[in-house]
Order: sequence, then C-alpha cells, then structure tokens
Amino acid sequence: MIEKKKVFWFILLRLLVVSVFLVTTVYLDVHTYDVSGEVAGRVLLRLIGATYLFSLLSLWVLRKATALTVRTLTHLQIVWDLILVTVLILVSGGVTSHYAFLYFLTIISASVLLARSQAYYTASLCVILYGAILDFQYYGKLAPLGLTAYPAQQWGAEYLFYLIFLHCAAFFLTAFLAGHLAERARVSESALQEKVIDYEELERLNSCIVSTIDSGLLTINASGRIRVFNRYAELLTGVSQQEAYDRPLTDVLPGCACFGPTCLESGQGEFQHRDPDGKELLLSYKSVPLMGKDGETVGAIIDLHDLTEIKRMAADLKRADRLAALGELSARMAHEIRNPLAAISGSVQLVALRPWVDEKDERLFSIIIRETDRLDGLLRDFLLYAKPNQPSKVALNLHKVITDLCALLATDPRMEGVEVDNELPADLVVQFDKDQCSQVFWNLLVNAAEAMTGSGSIGIDGALVSSDGRNEVRIRIRDNGSGMSQDDVKQVFEPFFTTKKGGTGLGLATVYRIVETNGGRMSINSTLGKGTTVTLHLPA
Repeated sequence: MIEKKKVFWFILLRLLVVSVFLVTTVYLDVHTYDVSGEVAGRVLLRLIGATYLFSLLSLWVLRKATALTVRTLTHLQIVWDLILVTVLILVSGGVTSHYAFLYFLTIISASVLLARSQAYYTASLCVILYGAILDFQYYGKLAPLGLTAYPAQQWGAEYLFYLIFLHCAAFFLTAFLAGHLAERARVSESALQEKVIDYEELERLNSCIVSTIDSGLLTINASGRIRVFNRYAELLTGVSQQEAYDRPLTDVLPGCACFGPTCLESGQGEFQHRDPDGKELLLSYKSVPLMGKDGETVGAIIDLHDLTEIKRMAADLKRADRLAALGELSARMAHEIRNPLAAISGSVQLVALRPWVDEKDERLFSIIIRETDRLDGLLRDFLLYAKPNQPSKVALNLHKVITDLCALLATDPRMEGVEVDNELPADLVVQFDKDQCSQVFWNLLVNAAEAMTGSGSIGIDGALVSSDGRNEVRIRIRDNGSGMSQDDVKQVFEPFFTTKKGGTGLGLATVYRIVETNGGRMSINSTLGKGTTVTLHLPA
C-alpha cells in the first residue's frame, strides 16, 4: 500500500527541483547549448508551468484520494518525471546534455514509492528514452527540434554505444540497489510499525489497569520519591498524581516512615493512615523492588490495600460466631440456673418467716435474696443479649420517642444535673421495634449520664442520609463526660466488658445486638476526658 505522505513529499520535492534547479541552472545558462536561447526559454517556461500545474493538481487529488487513486497518481508522477527529464535533455543539447543523471532520481523515486519490479521497469524506460535520444540525434532525426547531428557524429558510433551501455548498466544498478534498500526499509518500517502499535496497545492497557484497580499502586525511585500514583491512591490520600509526583513517600503516607529503607526491598506490613475526611484507616502494603536494565535497584512498586472494613467485618463475624455459641448455651443455662435460683430465693423467704429467726439471721437472709435477684437479673440480661426477641418493625417518630423517654428519666437520680437537648427533626421516622427502640435509647442515655461527674449535657441530632444507594437515618448522641481510651473503645461492644463499677458489661453489647437485629449499624468515637459520641445508622 502506497502512503499518501510519501507521495506528498515527492511532489513537493519535484516543485523544489523545478523552481531551483531548472530556473537557476538551465534557463540562465541556456546560451551555452546548441538550441537557441529564445526557443529553449519558451520550452522551459512551458515545461515549468506544466510541471507546476500538474503538481498542484496532483496535490489537490491526493487530499481525498482512495488507495487505488493514490497508486494511479503515483504511476503518473513517475511517467511525468520521465517526460520532464527527457524534454530537459532534449532542450539542453541531447548527447552533450549533463542532465541524464536526473533519470537516476526517477528510478530511486520509483523504488521508494512503488516496488522493486517497478524500479526495473522505470530503469528500462530510462534506457530506451536515453538511447533513442542519442540514436535519433546521431541519424539526424531530431534536427526539426533544433538538435544537430554534428556532436553525435563527431563522437562516433562506438562512443555513443559505449555511452548507452554505461548508462544502461548504471540505471539497472541504481534500480537494483535502490529497490533492495527501499524493500529493506519497507520491511523494517512495517516491523517497526507493528512494534509501535504493540507498545501503544500495551501502554493503553497498562494505564487502564493501573488507573482502575481497587488498590493503591505507586512507584518510588531509589531516593524514595513518588513517580506513579494511581486513582485509588489519590482517594486514600487526597493527593493528586500531579501533587504527589517527586514528593517523598513519607510526606504523602506518613505511616510508611516506620519502614524506612525497607520499602525498596521485598516486604509487606500494615500501618495507620488518616484519610482526607479525618477517618483512621488501616492500610496494608506490599513492596517489590524495581530493577533497572543492568539489574540494579532503581526503585520499588508499592501496592496498598485498605483493611479497615475487612478488619471490621472480621471482628463482626467473630462476634457473631461467639453470639451463636452463647445462644446455644443460653437455653440450657435458663433451665440449669434460673430454676435453682428461684428455689433458693423461695426457700430463704419461707425460712425468714419463721418466728425463731433472729435479727442477725434476717440480715443474712436478705443478703441471700438480694444476690439471687441480682444473679437472676444478670442472667436475664445475658439471655436478652444472646438471643434477642425477633423485632416487630413499625414506623417510629424518633423525636417523640426521645421526648417520652426524657419524661420517664426525669425522676431517675442518675439523670440529676444532666440536660438532654433533643435536636432531632420532628418528621424523622425509622423502621424499628417499638419496645427495643425505647430500650436502646434508654441504655444510651443512662450510660451517657453515668459517664458524667456532676452536671453535664447530652445532645441528640439526626438526619436522613443516603448510603450504598439506600436511605437511612443517622443519629448521633453526644455527651461531655469522662470519655474512654481508644483501647476501651475497641472492646466496648464485647460482652462483660465494662468500665463502670458494679456494671455487668452487657448494656452496650445488648444495644449493639438489638440495633444489628433491626438492620442497623452502630459505632462509637470517644476521647478520654472530652466525651463520647455514639452514632447509629437505622433503616429509614
């Protein structure tokens, strides 16, 4: 297939030759030839004009030419050049002309634009045309054109035969060498084009993979400065590729500072990172050395994964497994413990009614009854935590639920000095079990009040939000109590874990279980000495 670009440059080259070579060399020195200067000038001007016209017409046709049209146009260019050189030789003296070498350019053009066989055909035409000029001039057939036979006859037939043979050999040798080189160039260009296409395809594929994978991928050089920074890494850090480029890795990911130069070696690990929204993330990294062409380490490729949700899901799954085991155990414990406790409590109460029981014995009996009641309450809370009742969901107005609870808690001594600020919208509605909803907020408000020493305030606000394509209600309960350490926050939903004196450690665990059973989520953020915020996400 002939390239338009090559034909285009070939036509421009001809225009340049016509403009510079013919005008400056032939037209200005025409008086040195056998033909009169006036005749030669007219012929050359017409030749230049025709060549310009033909070239410009060819450029216009080339703009919208098809493959077949381009091939036909290329053949016409070669034929025109043969005619151009032949007329130039005739005008410049025939046998004495110095412009027979222009045939070589035509042969080379045929080799580059067409095929090797076309170069041989062109060489054959050059031999025929040049030989015909010399023969016709020798026998005086070109006298009407102003070419006398005297120069050719003066040199003799043998010299003319030698000149034709020499040009014939030169033409075919040029066709052979130019055709061979052009063929090699075409093969190399085709192979290079295939390689270029492969590399471009690989580059597009690589860019697509790097930018769309759901993990942070970045590369650093030997000095620890960032080079590649994909889209997911931008989301994790809040830093764009342009901003991260050539910055030290520890500036963008401070958690990597503890690994130091080991980032340039094969390894893996985990570190804490704070995302652009201020949320604490647990990231894992895996680094692989990036080798240069001589086998030296020139950097590293680092793969980042966000393990925060995976760790949370693993903890939830572990907690669910533990709850399943507790649920199986709780049914047996109800029969094995509650019945003996009831028997003990009833028996002690009967004995305490005997008339011979003195004051000291009554005090001991009251202790036994109180402790059996406490054990019964603990067992009841445990059963509620391990096997909560199946919820019966109804639409609840949260503002009204909290208002009613605040009225009930007003006489509770634990709420003394505590002010509850109900900022929930009046139209905020959730799908939740009515009794379980009251139990959840009762526990949360009492816990918040017990975390305060003296007076304090509890703020409750909520809003309708969208998460994963569905609507849900987000409720936040904030207090300014004593707060908790981060280690305590991690264990706050574990059964029997408590920071309160005399607590059972089942209150928040039960609340978490109820919220989960009703299709919601719960989380706690707390700072020691500054208070606690409990966040609930409930079905709207």
